[in-house]
Amino acid sequence: MDDLAPTLTQILDGRWGDVRQRLRAHEDVERFAPPTLPLTMEEHREYTKRQLLTLARDNFAPDGLAKGMGGTGNFGASVTAFEMLGHGDLSLLVKAGVQFGLFGGAVANLGTARHHTAYLPGMLDGTLLGCFAMTETGHGSNVQHIETTATHDPTTDEIVVHSPTPGAQKNYIGNAARDGRMAAVFAQLVTADGEGHGVHCILVPIRDESGKASPGVTIGDCGAKGGLPGVDNGTLEFDGVRVPRWNLLNRYGDISADGAYTSPIDNSSRRFFTMLGTLVRGRVSVAGGAGAATRSALTLATRYALHRRQFSAPGGGEELTLMSYRAHQRKLLPAIAKSYALMLAQNDLVAMLHDVAGHEGDAPEEGQRELEARAAGIKAITTRHATDAIQMCREACGGAGYMADNRLTALKDDTDVFTTFEGDNTVLLQLVAKGLLTEFQETFEDNSPLAMIAFASRFTASSILEKTPAAGLISRLKSRAPSDDDDEAEFHRGRQLSLFLDREKHVLEGVALRLGKASKAEPEAAFRIFNNAQDHLLAAAEAHIDRVLLEALCQAVEACEAGPAKELLDSVTDLFALSTIERHRGWYLEHGRLTPTGSKAVIRSVGVLCKDLAPHARTLVDAFAIPDAWLGAPGLLEPLPAAYDA
Repeated sequence: MDDLAPTLTQILDGRWGDVRQRLRAHEDVERFAPPTLPLTMEEHREYTKRQLLTLARDNFAPDGLAKGMGGTGNFGASVTAFEMLGHGDLSLLVKAGVQFGLFGGAVANLGTARHHTAYLPGMLDGTLLGCFAMTETGHGSNVQHIETTATHDPTTDEIVVHSPTPGAQKNYIGNAARDGRMAAVFAQLVTADGEGHGVHCILVPIRDESGKASPGVTIGDCGAKGGLPGVDNGTLEFDGVRVPRWNLLNRYGDISADGAYTSPIDNSSRRFFTMLGTLVRGRVSVAGGAGAATRSALTLATRYALHRRQFSAPGGGEELTLMSYRAHQRKLLPAIAKSYALMLAQNDLVAMLHDVAGHEGDAPEEGQRELEARAAGIKAITTRHATDAIQMCREACGGAGYMADNRLTALKDDTDVFTTFEGDNTVLLQLVAKGLLTEFQETFEDNSPLAMIAFASRFTASSILEKTPAAGLISRLKSRAPSDDDDEAEFHRGRQLSLFLDREKHVLEGVALRLGKASKAEPEAAFRIFNNAQDHLLAAAEAHIDRVLLEALCQAVEACEAGPAKELLDSVTDLFALSTIERHRGWYLEHGRLTPTGSKAVIRSVGVLCKDLAPHARTLVDAFAIPDAWLGAPGLLEPLPAAYDA
């Protein structure tokens, strides 16, 4: 390993680097790796369950619970450890996320002491395997209007859980088809007087100790999926299933024995979004796992490109490695640079989550809202990057990348769904845009088009820069930007930042103007204006996250001691900045931010950076510090025998 790689690893590992190092150095480093032999779906499900129970014995999950709930309260360590599972079997990552993050998180964050005492110990040690039953066949992203009902019956003091229509079937539920014994079921809570109180969560036993479905519960198996064969996704339907009133997770809404409903939050819409906000850790964790899987793929493809040879240079001689070719450099190196940016931004996000969660329910409202918006954006961009980059890595390895033993097809299949679970990316980017339009000064009480229009009509873009943790640094760098006609302008960090900020501010202002017009229109016309501006909203969110990623890299460069490692990280930052500007150069040209000559200079500069960074490609991926035992894929990591190569 290049002596620069450990220095870069320390930078990339972040605040919980000790957690990463401990997992890499574990005496049984292969214990969470994918199965070495092909398995049937049922065998893979059993294998994944055994891994989950091993994980439960590894004291992994208590970091994710507050001290008063039997945990350590080290939330950042928990999420970081979960992220590291993304280098191994992604079926385990998802199944662990369902058990500890979603089911456990629902009990911990939506329940009260009675639920914590009764259920969290079993959740932690794996004796109570659970499900998170939110998504319905007829309602995915629009959770606020799910159809399952939970009606209080005061004559028996029970809650009756019911699926009134086929569309109310709970679908794609992890742990449901095979292993789950209890489900955290999201349903419309109705009191005996017929009044609805919005979506709440109720614990419903779905199987007895022998594995037989509980009375009134119908369990289906989703069967084979495009990936994640070890996760037993299933369906749940409820036919008047009765559970004690005690099973209502009642932190944000409760029913007394006589049927009276009370809540600390009067507004039902605000109550709903507050409840969802407590579950934000799932999105942060999905982003982390997707980022880890992408870094694994980039490491495999890069190491293969450094020893696989193809065609000789003019004049004969030894064939050139794939990494010698500019087209190959342009495939891999900008993707590596973006993965650096995403890993650093993920570290910042995890620190934000840790600090907010550490308030144990009393986090400042603005901090919680900013966390939700940042998590939504990072999740959307990281999972899209995973889908694009892993496919590119598969292609970059040719036929070797298509062999199951070399893992790239499994990484591709297993991460594909990440773009649509824990929040569909299109919906999440709209949430980011709304957060920007409101500047986090309003609650996320309503995601409807009309609500977003109302927020946009009050928008001002004056404080965009102030909404960044690196505001002081960014202002200093931006103020030193050279004039546009400087021959080296595109390499100046201040100039790069100015282009990123200018794009974000301009796109946001344009969205606000368009939606502001809608605020004065009739509802039908207003929706049409909103619908026509939807692509504009998504562009605003993407521009914002691009800037967040560049900030994360800038901060890392500034914090790095002078020397070769800082110079290399500085070049990676240049490559991320300029390749992003190159990707959006149509916008910059259309809006007069780049001249045609400047646009060509950006393209040329990206090529030069790829050429200059190619000799350091092994160092850059070694800095991800992924043990070979986790990577597997010997056919990609090891050069061909000399006799065969000849």
